[in-house]
Amino acid sequence: MSRRILVDAVSISRAVVALRLCICLLAWVAILPGPASAVPRGEPKRVLLLHSFGRDFRPWSEFARAIRAELERQSPWPLNLQEQTLLAARFNNSGSEAPFVDYLRALYQSAAPDIVISIGAPAAGFVQKYRAELFPRTPMVLTAVEQRLVNRAGLTDNDTVVSVHNDFAAFFASILKVLPDTQTIAVVIGASPLEKFWLEEAKREAKPFESRVAFVWYADLSFQEILQRAATLPPHAVLFWGLMSVDAAGVAHEGDLALRSLHAVANAPIFSFQEAFFGQDTVGGPMHSISASSEKTVNAVIRILGGEKPADIKIEPIGFAAPKYDWRELQRWGISESNLPAGSEILFREPTFWERYRWQVALIASVILVQAGLISGLLHERHRRRLAEVEARQRLAELARVNRYSAAGEMATSLAHELNQPLGSILTNTETAELMLKSVSPDLDEIREILADIRRDDQRASEVIRRLRNMLKRAPIEVSEIDLNETVREAVGVVSASAEGRDVMLKYVPAPMTLRVKGDSIQLQQVVLNLIMNAIDVISESQSEKREVIVAMGISDEQAEILVGDTGPGVADDHLKDVFEPFFTTKTHGMGMGLAIARTIVEAHHGQITVENRSGSGALFRIKLPLAR
Repeated sequence: MSRRILVDAVSISRAVVALRLCICLLAWVAILPGPASAVPRGEPKRVLLLHSFGRDFRPWSEFARAIRAELERQSPWPLNLQEQTLLAARFNNSGSEAPFVDYLRALYQSAAPDIVISIGAPAAGFVQKYRAELFPRTPMVLTAVEQRLVNRAGLTDNDTVVSVHNDFAAFFASILKVLPDTQTIAVVIGASPLEKFWLEEAKREAKPFESRVAFVWYADLSFQEILQRAATLPPHAVLFWGLMSVDAAGVAHEGDLALRSLHAVANAPIFSFQEAFFGQDTVGGPMHSISASSEKTVNAVIRILGGEKPADIKIEPIGFAAPKYDWRELQRWGISESNLPAGSEILFREPTFWERYRWQVALIASVILVQAGLISGLLHERHRRRLAEVEARQRLAELARVNRYSAAGEMATSLAHELNQPLGSILTNTETAELMLKSVSPDLDEIREILADIRRDDQRASEVIRRLRNMLKRAPIEVSEIDLNETVREAVGVVSASAEGRDVMLKYVPAPMTLRVKGDSIQLQQVVLNLIMNAIDVISESQSEKREVIVAMGISDEQAEILVGDTGPGVADDHLKDVFEPFFTTKTHGMGMGLAIARTIVEAHHGQITVENRSGSGALFRIKLPLAR
């Protein structure tokens, strides 16, 4: 007997252990992660969303969209979301609801929804009015409805209300805070039954502001007339956007499309307390928060679907959220951010150039800094080079001036002879005139001729002195547009007396056209003077029978050309490449700087100087200078 009891006890204990193992295995399977655990369990919850004006009619369409998204995110059950639209709310015709009631009755006769969510006041009034016929035992959440439009007497224990509060007075005050110079507020509200109700409410709450600002009401106008008025508003005016479902002409409108058309033509900023219109066409202000209403609505729906009694869920009316403003509209209308109410949020602010391209700007700045360093170094080097060039020009000018003094010294005798001629002639003519004046009846015509000769000789002497002074004066290099024919003519005139005194014929053949070049006339004259003096020196030391120097002007290869040729023995072939080198000379007492200076001056004028032997006898120096354009 005791053995049997012991066997039974062992069997029982083994069964208990097996049962415990099964329970643990089931619990472990239940808590295993995987696709099955992520899917809500149970029958789908049938949720009916009833719209007031249309599924895509703003602002309520935005509330519905937020509620759908939040429900799908939070619901622990599968959802069967169904949406219906009460289109008759736009018109004052209660008879048009009958077909829609019949449709809903037929649709939900066999299986009523688990919960009904009405969006907006017309939908809330509809489900309350036809509750007994359509959904007698279905819980309802009346959301996105203004508290003044809630039929409190028609509420049952199966109803939860998520209402809002439209505070027109606070919104008008916010407009005047943002734009204190406002003189006119034009109010855009449609002509449907609901919009007429809100028109009267807006007028009532606007009365305290009528002493400060003029209100213009557009409810009795067609929308086309409203657009025309909005385009020609007076200065310091604003537009207040309420709602536009049906205009005074009976034309139905989609809220966002109508507002977009108004925004396109309005010459004043548009304000609205509906967040659904914010971000495209309105400035902003205190607005109803879509997220706040949708969160409270979804919370109530889940609690009701979870078994909580709808009447026990009490939600206070939701007022305006903290003000929000569109930075783009503030910029468009020149609204100062300092005028915005405390705690305002500014959205859609465009990032600054630095914020948008920070790394690119930093990289470019680094490259620019490196380039700036290189450029700075190059500019410093260029400055030093310019200083060196200036100093070199000064040295050249000094050397050229010394060379001119040397040439003037060589021509001193001939210059004195050239001056003696007109001075001697002046003295002779003066003595003759004195003798004639002493006579009893002087010949006045003869005296006039003598005076004319004196004037001519004086001008001749003055011209010799002027040429010499110009050649010897110490003046900075002045680059200007000059007549090359005239410049060379003066140089020839300076040295002509010296050539005549040394029995050398000096000929000057000017170009038949004007030769305009850019340069310093004194320096160019010195080049010609050096070439002529060299030619005279060479001919004087030679035994040539024909003693002649020719200076000719012309154009070659679209450049001005000066030719200085002589009838001397020419330049030895092995010396042709060296004649322009410093200190190279074939003269007994020469320093070898005249032709070197000449080449430096010509190259400084962007020209070119060459030498060659003439086919007969003598040398030919060729100077080419660019013509002035």
